[in-house]
Amino acid sequence: MNMVSEPNVETETTLALVVNNVSHRFGETLALDDVSLDVQRGAFVVLLGLNGAGKSTLFALITRLYDNVTGEILILGHDVRRRASAALQRLGVVFQGRTLDPDLSLKQNLLYHCALHGIRGRESRARTKRALEIVGLADRANEKVRTLSGGQARRVEIARSLLHRPTLLLLDEPTVGLDIGSRASVIKIVRALVEKEGIGVLWATHLFDEVEPTDRVVILHKGRVLFTGTVTEFLEKTGTKNVSDAFRAVTGITDTELAA
Repeated sequence: MNMVSEPNVETETTLALVVNNVSHRFGETLALDDVSLDVQRGAFVVLLGLNGAGKSTLFALITRLYDNVTGEILILGHDVRRRASAALQRLGVVFQGRTLDPDLSLKQNLLYHCALHGIRGRESRARTKRALEIVGLADRANEKVRTLSGGQARRVEIARSLLHRPTLLLLDEPTVGLDIGSRASVIKIVRALVEKEGIGVLWATHLFDEVEPTDRVVILHKGRVLFTGTVTEFLEKTGTKNVSDAFRAVTGITDTELAA
């Protein structure tokens, strides 16, 4: 009997993430309204929106902290509802809140995370070493997390997110609370992962200066996507000269509201 194998969705798609027509409510409050976006493999996509725009809610749906009951979310072709395990295995996440154990060393934190993914022994030690090298902290592997600065701790969280070799990386306001130098370091590391490793990145932020001219941007405002495209297209559509002014143009937000 001839057996017909199922198509390999991972080899057939260049998309690391697809979000189609997703809405979400908290009681009577509509947090996301028919949101659609995608992230190509090896692309840096900025999800730009003010606090309360719905960025964290969207991330919670992608990561299955919440259940999407409308639309669909695909990670490398795997539906997060129907094939959650396969989808989440391809996903690395850096949440806004700090989640490292401060009383464990950098190495211990990462080895523990490896164990959660079923990675043990020599392989877990090799991956931990490599991940810390990527973020420039291999020389501090045996130090406790509590000795690190905020920026260094954030770099460890990025290292942790890479241990299972994801295809897609989500980062939710990863530079909040960091000084200028630490912010630049974190952004540089993540952009290098896109360029050298071909990882697709969805970078959620409210900071306009984290957007570069070569990025794709998704403008999320009050739960709705108002624009998706390149920075050049964004500026051309709004007739403006910078991302900050373009954001004001599409959202209609005032300087006073923006400052608040």
